[in-house]
This record gives sequence, structure tokens and C-alpha cells, in this order.
Amino acid sequence: MAHSNSAKKRIRQNESHNARNRWRKERIKKAVRSFEEALGQHDTDKAAECLKVVFKQLDQVAASGTIHKRTADRRKSRLARKLNQAGA
Repeated sequence: MAHSNSAKKRIRQNESHNARNRWRKERIKKAVRSFEEALGQHDTDKAAECLKVVFKQLDQVAASGTIHKRTADRRKSRLARKLNQAGA
């Protein structure tokens, strides 16, 4: 258990930051899930719209530092490849 005031404050900050990061990652997961559902239904137009949303959210989360920028780029690349393969 923390004894100093600064350590107690750090614990409070970590809890709020962790909650915010979990929320951001969950938003990405939901967006990717909707994209994959659209792909599963062979609806490439809807999947392309969902992909734009996923790209935006990945960029925002990477800019905030929750995930690394290259991690976001790698995920975007893989999702775009899925869409291109489904359209071909």
C-alpha cells in the first residue's frame, strides 16, 4: 500500500488512464468487428465505410499514445488487405 501522497496520487492517475485506454481499445475492437461482419456478409460497400471509421479511430488512438503508431499502421494495412482480397 502506498504511503506517500504522491504515490497515492499516482495510483489514482493510473486507474483513470487505464480506464481511458481500455475504452479506446474497446472502440477499436467494436469498429473492427463491424468491419469484419460486413466482410462476412460480402457487403464491400459497407465494409469500405466501416474501414474508414476504423482508420480514423486507429489514428486517434495512436496519436494519444495508447497504441504505437506503427501498430496502428500495421493493423490498417492488414484490414485494407482483407478488403482488397474480398473485392477481388
